[in-house]
Amino acid sequence: MDTSWEIAVIGSGPAGFYVTGELFRQQSWEIKVDMFDRLPTPFGLVRGGVAPDHQKIKSVTKIYNRIAENPNFRFFGNVEFGSDLYQSDLLKHYDAVIYSVGSSSDRALGIPGEDLEGSHSATEFVGWYNGHPDFREYKFDLSVKNAFVIGMGNVALDVARILAKTPEELAATDITDYALEALRKSQIENIWLVGRRGPLQAAFTPVEVREFLELNDADVMLEGGSLKLDVESQKILETEASKDTKKNIEILTQISLKKLSRKNKRVHFLFLASPLEISGDGKVEKISMVLNQLVKQDDGSLRPQATENKIEEDAGLIFRSIGYLGKPLADLPFDQKSGTIPNESGQVKDPENGNSLRNREYVAGWIKRGPSGVIGTNKQDAVETVHRMLETFLAEKKEAGQNVV
Repeated sequence: MDTSWEIAVIGSGPAGFYVTGELFRQQSWEIKVDMFDRLPTPFGLVRGGVAPDHQKIKSVTKIYNRIAENPNFRFFGNVEFGSDLYQSDLLKHYDAVIYSVGSSSDRALGIPGEDLEGSHSATEFVGWYNGHPDFREYKFDLSVKNAFVIGMGNVALDVARILAKTPEELAATDITDYALEALRKSQIENIWLVGRRGPLQAAFTPVEVREFLELNDADVMLEGGSLKLDVESQKILETEASKDTKKNIEILTQISLKKLSRKNKRVHFLFLASPLEISGDGKVEKISMVLNQLVKQDDGSLRPQATENKIEEDAGLIFRSIGYLGKPLADLPFDQKSGTIPNESGQVKDPENGNSLRNREYVAGWIKRGPSGVIGTNKQDAVETVHRMLETFLAEKKEAGQNVV
């Protein structure tokens, strides 16, 4: 049987490289991989999304470089799927195609005033300070006093931390020169992190939140003073909370007990609040929010529910960081609600065609499962996709009456 196999991988982020690495680990075939990316450089969000002060996380690119050293690997940058390269081209020249394009679209808040000047997605700011080609020319008004970050995930905390750090702290990172100079002139005094759920449900990790205790010139505080959990959240904490969740609560407790000093900046953690409206005369000037309470559902989960209590704060800069969605790809099925390509264990399927499976098209990473997990999560995700591909490939060979090694 022919044991050579040529695969096209669309997207050069963690998912794309983990898929490629898993393919090269297969000993029964000679596998060649051509990787395509619309940007001139590889590594996706590791290069353009990881915060500049998180060099340890970025060191994962050493693994990707080793994968790229395989003589059966080729990288083609500045090639965009759906513009320079099409599905028909790929299926004509490759045995299979793996789409690992990530989730590049931000979820909107869906509130009045969201499009005012001074209201941005976190992706824009992160891309700007990391030198991403799509965002290098963006401008952010850092002359304001109050900045709000809507969301409680790691990206939201990255944005808040970069705004809170001193130029000296940032100079020791690989932040772009133009971003450092702009942040050097920043007049921001208050940075608010706003989450619609409670502390127990926060999506950030302990490593991220702990860093706020180590800022050189920024105090950190919990709005409302002490850390208060509702009865149901307390039960969950004591009986079924994960190790990371318990650690988060420990760190937030430390923050709540920490005495404020006279540092020049202050980071405010505001839980159980949802933005209602952004207002201003042509630009962001105020943000209105409703305070929430957690209500137990029939399935036992806790969900935020608006109360009658509302607050309004002066704001000059707002970043939304409430999740990501994938974008449709030409000639591929797409689930608008989840922002993913429908699949079965990584194999693309057509909901409009009886959920029939496409034997030569596969997905990996966020476009497969949605924006969840950390960089390393993509490794097991890639294993599943590659193994599904191999199973399909072997089944086809057997059906054709060919010997299988």
